[in-house]
Amino acid sequence: MRFDFTDLRLFIHVVEAGSITGGAARMHMTLASASQRVRGMEEALGSDLLQRHAQGVRPTEAGRTLLHHARVVGAQMQRLHGELGEYGAGLRGHVRLLCNTSAIMEHLPAPLADFLAAHPRLSVDVEERASADVADGVRAGLGEIGICSDLADLRGLVQRPFRADALVLVLPRGHVLAGTRRASLAALAERLPRAAGDRRAPELALVGLSAGNPLQEYIGLQLQRQGLRVHYRVRVRSFDAICRLVEQGIGAGVVPHAAAARCARSTRIARVPLSDAWAAQRRLVCVCGPGELAPHAQRLWQRLTAAAAPTAQGPAFSDDG
Repeated sequence: MRFDFTDLRLFIHVVEAGSITGGAARMHMTLASASQRVRGMEEALGSDLLQRHAQGVRPTEAGRTLLHHARVVGAQMQRLHGELGEYGAGLRGHVRLLCNTSAIMEHLPAPLADFLAAHPRLSVDVEERASADVADGVRAGLGEIGICSDLADLRGLVQRPFRADALVLVLPRGHVLAGTRRASLAALAERLPRAAGDRRAPELALVGLSAGNPLQEYIGLQLQRQGLRVHYRVRVRSFDAICRLVEQGIGAGVVPHAAAARCARSTRIARVPLSDAWAAQRRLVCVCGPGELAPHAQRLWQRLTAAAAPTAQGPAFSDDG
């Protein structure tokens, strides 16, 4: 039974794409050639590696075993290229980094820029995902390094602190809750007017991030669990835009503390720490194992963990930023 490295790379891409067609495209290979290689692997093994269905393919038990070892081999080849790259000026290193929304927007740019400036021959592919998906992706080998909330399931991963950055409520100046030391979204909802006899949960008017954004999906899930209804007055692509619209009285917003503190310097917003347990978050850097990383990924891991610095958060904020 012989599988070459191209076979293994193709199989990884097929599983990740969910189809042989998608895997072939990622390998810049014809569908016929990719199908022949997959069939050849199955014939050599004497067992199916993929379950075919109308929507694509999924790995069998044997396929999952092959996938695991293919990723291990791929990581070893990356380490080999990384070490040889110290001697060959034409070789480059590449790191896949999975990261949640607030880390990408607020905390990653500075240390990543420093790292790339110090390593001009390395490149980093940053993919935005929900924290739970970051942890799962690192475990599955879809990224060498992950940055996510400590609320994610991090079992089996080596973790180091990155940033402390709880979610806070941003409100227009003069809002009835603007001067409180701490509040919950339920308390915000209780302040909303309701028609007589209306027993439904009050509907929060929020300014949020674009539909499908992992952080906004997480916030929406927590509100749903609390039985709170939400109406998004407007959805935008950045924390800065949320704060500017909140300043205009369009609605309330929920953003990370670091974003709120930065935006408060240029907008007239009030910041109130959220008392909801789900809002208290730390950002962690995680890997399957530092010793398993290619040299260039190890250097990024060291840079990110060295950059760990908790964000100071008092019990209340001043309205003047």
